[in-house]
Amino acid sequence: MKTIEEYKAMQEGQTFDRKSARIEPKALAVIMVAMANADGGTIAVGIEDDGTISGIDGMAEHINDLLRVPFDYCIPSVNVHPQRIPCIDKDGKNNHILVLDVEQSSSIHATSSDEAYYRVGDKSKRLSFDDRMQIMLAKGVQYYEDYPVVRATVEDLDLDFVSKYCERIGYKKDALTFLRTNGDYILTKDGKELISGAAILLFGKDPQRFFQRAYIRFIRYEGTEEKVGREMNVIKDITFKGRILDMTQSAISFVKTQLKERTYLGPDALFVTEPEYPEFSWTELIVNAVAHRDYSILGTDIQIKLFDDHYTVESPGILPGRVRLNNMRTTHFSRNPKIAAFMKEYEFIREFGEGVDRMYRELEEGGWPKPIFKQDDFMLRARLSSRFTLKTSPETSPETSPETSPEMPVMDLSEREYSILALIRKQRNITTQKMADKLGISKRAVIPYLKSLQEKKIIFREGPKKGGWWNILVDKSE
Repeated sequence: MKTIEEYKAMQEGQTFDRKSARIEPKALAVIMVAMANADGGTIAVGIEDDGTISGIDGMAEHINDLLRVPFDYCIPSVNVHPQRIPCIDKDGKNNHILVLDVEQSSSIHATSSDEAYYRVGDKSKRLSFDDRMQIMLAKGVQYYEDYPVVRATVEDLDLDFVSKYCERIGYKKDALTFLRTNGDYILTKDGKELISGAAILLFGKDPQRFFQRAYIRFIRYEGTEEKVGREMNVIKDITFKGRILDMTQSAISFVKTQLKERTYLGPDALFVTEPEYPEFSWTELIVNAVAHRDYSILGTDIQIKLFDDHYTVESPGILPGRVRLNNMRTTHFSRNPKIAAFMKEYEFIREFGEGVDRMYRELEEGGWPKPIFKQDDFMLRARLSSRFTLKTSPETSPETSPETSPEMPVMDLSEREYSILALIRKQRNITTQKMADKLGISKRAVIPYLKSLQEKKIIFREGPKKGGWWNILVDKSE
């Protein structure tokens, strides 16, 4: 139990609010409903907004009305645990405050006037009908992937692809039998077959016909921030469409070509290549976005954004079920259980619930900063920081410090130069244009870096202008 001083000093926010004992029951219901629909929280009644302790004594009838709020003004009832805490009020008299602990709920709650709210920061946001539906879906009260898709028929499904999936999972019967009897991909109502959202997204011939923004968009920016208007700095913008399996595989394969690698001489005089981001981590963010995005949000898409110093994945929807930013390493909930099971079958997901925790561990073990997750209104943003923008460099990292490798030659190279060197190591006859395509910059922008590498006697050119190749100079001590 917290002390009076702690309640007085606590900052109002997502899970804490303080109110005067004069608050009206209907106003208190709004806060209770908002907290129950979000993360739960605590309401301290008898403390003014400025922290002054006014107390609740002498207001017995009104306080009883407030204690009835969870039952009389909330539909369905909200679970609230009240307790009275003794205190000394602003007048120096013995008094009490009323502390109301509101439980997080797996249901969607509204006030007696049928208005639903959601706690966002220190405010109670009124939900529109669409917002309310999205909260219901996020809580798992219903699964949007099970909703029938208007106008969709069996003709919109790729039965050959379903047959291949059946072979993969060892299902012996035909594709239509699988869809009708396993997972309710196809349901029959009033003699009419209904096709679920999961069936279209997983097995559809053209999912974007029904889910126009159910695709993955990759955007490469020049610099470290997103700019618009005349300063717009987008240098690559590609969209991946199709079934969930196809677009996920395509997006991951393409992103891999856009991430940098850095090559340097290690302590054994051999070149060492390290990635900008650990592969599991950046792929995990894409897979999580596809498996757990809110497909009922039709007006936006999954966006992968690559900057010079960080990588982000934005996924439509709030965190599902009881998953929150402070427990996502240990708490698992599938917003789209059929889609998640499908992704696991194709080994995008190893074990349910272990991906985020593994990502944290691998980043920590590899010396990367922790990932940053941010929940905005119906959009989850995840960010990884580039290893190449950290203050540590290859020659001062623990594995290659001067103490462990005093004779290691130092190469004072920029990030671009390291990336170009890595490309040359992989393909000695790589052209300047191909380097530019790999790096996401212009051909003209590559030339100064090549010139710098040659001036530093790191590389030199051999052969004719067209059809020649690059050689890498290694320190003479090798």
